[in-house]
Amino acid sequence: MDIKISLQEEQEIRKALEKRDDPEAKRMLRFLDMPDLSRAPDNPLYELVSRTLQTKSLVGFDVIVIPEIVPTHITFDLFNMPLGHPARSRSDTYYATDEYILRTHDTVMWYYYLNHPAIKARIQENQPLGVMCYGKVYRKDEIDRRHMNVFHQLGGLYLVPDNQRTVTLDDLKNVLTEIAQNIFGANVKNRFNEDNFPYTDPSLEMEIEINGQWIEMLGCGLPRQSVLANFGLTGYNGWAFGFGLERLAIVSMQLPDIRLLWSQDERVAQQLKLGNPYKEVSKYPPITRDISFVVNKDFVPNNYFDLIRDIGGNLVEEVKLIDKYEDEKKFGPDRVSYTYRIVYRSNEKTLEGSEVDALSNEIYKQTAKQFGAQLR
Repeated sequence: MDIKISLQEEQEIRKALEKRDDPEAKRMLRFLDMPDLSRAPDNPLYELVSRTLQTKSLVGFDVIVIPEIVPTHITFDLFNMPLGHPARSRSDTYYATDEYILRTHDTVMWYYYLNHPAIKARIQENQPLGVMCYGKVYRKDEIDRRHMNVFHQLGGLYLVPDNQRTVTLDDLKNVLTEIAQNIFGANVKNRFNEDNFPYTDPSLEMEIEINGQWIEMLGCGLPRQSVLANFGLTGYNGWAFGFGLERLAIVSMQLPDIRLLWSQDERVAQQLKLGNPYKEVSKYPPITRDISFVVNKDFVPNNYFDLIRDIGGNLVEEVKLIDKYEDEKKFGPDRVSYTYRIVYRSNEKTLEGSEVDALSNEIYKQTAKQFGAQLR
């Protein structure tokens, strides 16, 4: 069964964001408007989803589409992430309001699925449950060739009444091994390591061996009874997993840069097939610009990276911290000096110095305006 959850609050919050004029609101609207590559048939992320859903053990599972703006109390409180948990930090999460955020992980679908009327009816009938969810998620992050603050996840949840059977870690491992083989081929090797997640216990990570290297593929575990109880469900047990699609696509195609997954260049797009090693269409040269400034100690680098993304977009390949130091006599109390190196490079053309200078000048201007920075 296909399930789509719509929240009136999501539409109202989006309208409120559209009325705001601050950079964070504009940023969030831009992210929300970006296409969902996991639902774009010509994109390898779509193929990853398709191969996963075709896994024999997952055939017949429901597929749920959930809101992209979700309540904080559902995302954090109900999933065993209390106040003070790092994931709740405004330096990591996009807050549309104090009570609503851009979704940070696909696991939040557990709540919406288990509270859907059709699923509650199945629970009353003591039926097993299985669901998959995939799409965009949002987190503040550093800037390099492996990270973006808009990316895609896929997650699964299986639950069965306690009086029918007890699901074990071996059951979960068997399903995940099958998924890995469906995506990467029957001969792919995998292994499991202990991990820790707020909503599963025990928890594991699964690694796969690709091109002689072990790569983390996903996190998984058995849902905590206390978390299921937060959603009103008792008397069930099962397994759950979730993974990022970009990481697997990059590994499968040996992509040098995550931005290539969004490229409109036909020379790039036609190569983006799972298992097809990517060949550079042309290695355009980078252009670097350094920026030095003094700010208050409450400066949050992830927020600054967002500013750079706002202005430089996909032309910014990497931002490196070159220097950071304090000198009370020189800068005053509670002030810190930072120097960042911004690496500009297009995957589609040779950048002009004048084009980069225009972007850098705007970054200088907004650094002073938005962060109260003293440029050096």
